[in-house]
Amino acid sequence: MGRWQNASRPRIDRLYVLEYWNTRMLRINELRLPLDHTPEALPQAIAQRLKIQPAELLEYTVFKRSYDARRGHPLTLIYTIDFQVRNEAALQKRLAHDNKIVATPDTNYYYVGQAPEQLAHRPVVVGFGPCGIFAALLLAQMGFKPIVLERGKEVRERTKDTWGLWRKNVLNPESNVQFGEGGAGTFSDGKLYSQIKDPRYLGRKVMAEFVKAGAPEEIMYVSKPHIGTFRLVSMVEKMRETIESLGGEIRFQQKVADVVIEDGAIRGLTLESGETLRCDHVVMALGHSARDTFSMLHQRGVYMEAKPFSVGFRIEHPQSLIDRARFGKHAGNELLGAADYKLVHHAKNGRSVYSFCMCPGGTVVAATSEPNRVVTNGMSQYSRNERNANAGIVVGITPEDYPGDVLAGVEFQRQLESHAFVLGGSTYEAPGQLVGDFIANRPSSQLGSVEPSYKPGVKLGDLSSSLPAYAIEAIREALPAFGRQIHGFDMPDAVLTGVETRTSSPVRITRGEDFQSLNVRGLYPAGEGAGYAGGILSAGVDGIKVAEAVARSILGH
Repeated sequence: MGRWQNASRPRIDRLYVLEYWNTRMLRINELRLPLDHTPEALPQAIAQRLKIQPAELLEYTVFKRSYDARRGHPLTLIYTIDFQVRNEAALQKRLAHDNKIVATPDTNYYYVGQAPEQLAHRPVVVGFGPCGIFAALLLAQMGFKPIVLERGKEVRERTKDTWGLWRKNVLNPESNVQFGEGGAGTFSDGKLYSQIKDPRYLGRKVMAEFVKAGAPEEIMYVSKPHIGTFRLVSMVEKMRETIESLGGEIRFQQKVADVVIEDGAIRGLTLESGETLRCDHVVMALGHSARDTFSMLHQRGVYMEAKPFSVGFRIEHPQSLIDRARFGKHAGNELLGAADYKLVHHAKNGRSVYSFCMCPGGTVVAATSEPNRVVTNGMSQYSRNERNANAGIVVGITPEDYPGDVLAGVEFQRQLESHAFVLGGSTYEAPGQLVGDFIANRPSSQLGSVEPSYKPGVKLGDLSSSLPAYAIEAIREALPAFGRQIHGFDMPDAVLTGVETRTSSPVRITRGEDFQSLNVRGLYPAGEGAGYAGGILSAGVDGIKVAEAVARSILGH
């Protein structure tokens, strides 16, 4: 048997969900059981699948649990199981033809090196969102004692400022949904799944660190793990404490105003306070809303390019409607939780419309970081028990839609956000429209059965001028199509709230295979703002990769 990473792991359905170290095991993929199966049914199903006696099954762990809720199929749970048996060699020989039974891959994390006793200059991480947190954490764990510069405030102070906008219509441009400890991911659903390729299982490292910081154990094995905003706040604090205990230093309200570049290499950072920090390795873990920093880097000649992103609205339905449409008679089952969805429609005008950052049982939140602009986003707590489901309904756009220099996408976003501010009454309320009225191209004047959750509030009217005509046309076509996939999705009383513009960064700060800027040595663009991640998990994974690259560079590997 292998040893445990954390000896205090709880039992779940009378089995242990473990992370093994250096333990040889086999794996069963796609073991299906009914949704209402008993705890005893799982080991019985494993033994039956392996054609062995139950006593021959020595140990098993759940690596992953998902469900199949496709129409026309009974709703079933799907397990990936790691196990040990007596006489493993004989079992492998007997089941060699079965491609669903394989050797368990090594999912352990191995550090690329350890810092020397003396460092000429400590590495610096700019930004303390998910990418910056994991870059700093890995560097600290390897002994490099990083310095972190975060333009915003500590997470609890930042939370107060964020509520100031939501409750009092007062925006702090340096402390809000976008800026501050934890990054934009702190005020989100806390989703921890991604479609990135992850052959080294770095996502497991991210999950394991989150569990150490207080995340629920289930994120290690459920197919669509999430944490929720309130839990993220305390987790971020614990991860900060870990970094500091390993010699790292985290400085809040320290905005980087300039970079010092000499002979094509980074040599320092100038802070807004006027202080210059000498450094040779800088991780630029910017968020997608660090527009002033994008501009500064562009002015200093750091290579970057415009990239596609998406714009649209937030849509809200009763969560109960989504649950019934997705789960039928199983709606409300505690094991399934609040239902989500993922939708895409290819419109006749050539545009793709898709759901983005779906938040079951959540709220729509004000997410601007600049005065006199309105931006929407979605957020959920761990419980996902709010009345409404919400998601972005967005249209993909490319640099061809906003011609100009590399920062033209930023200006495009700003124009939409400024117009939304005016449509909402210039008070940080957001413009809104009922789905039935939007499809019929008539203004809304009165809410129906769906109460919008956006704070400070929603001003009903006509959203047709809030996005480019091609986007409005595509969304009008997509909503009835989505209604054919999820019954009631195009219900007339569902609410659209505008505008959703910050789906991803409008620029990519391009880097090479060594993770360094193409034309500035020692500068490591990372995470969502640099165009290399989208969401908490992928940003954390990118932070790990970049930290490894910094370590290799310092160590001369």
